[in-house]
Amino acid sequence: MRTAYLEGRSIAALARDHGVSRGAIRTAVADLLPDRAATEEDAPALELLVTLDMPGKVADFLSAADLEAAERTALDQGVVVRRGQGYTLRVTAVPAVHRRLLSLCLSMLDRRQRWRIRAYEAGCRGRRR
Repeated sequence: MRTAYLEGRSIAALARDHGVSRGAIRTAVADLLPDRAATEEDAPALELLVTLDMPGKVADFLSAADLEAAERTALDQGVVVRRGQGYTLRVTAVPAVHRRLLSLCLSMLDRRQRWRIRAYEAGCRGRRR
């Protein structure tokens, strides 16, 4: 069946010949399909962007820190959302950038201020509060 597909037979024709559904044929020749053939196994997987809300005090704290280009870009492109007297910075970035920002927060804030980042930390770790 795979050799017939490689020789140019259509998926519908192969399904008729073998008495199975087109989905079964697609599954059997999945690695030979054009959209799959271009993807190599060694190619890095794309990371999805994650949007998390960062407390304004933490964002102010990080804006004064020495950040790498990706982290600085994520903070600069964040959207400010007003929350009562303060604000929240909605940051969209890959999870690695969020984890790096979180580690910077934890290392720079003292124990009395760590409560400010609990919600952001829960988001970075994949938990909902």
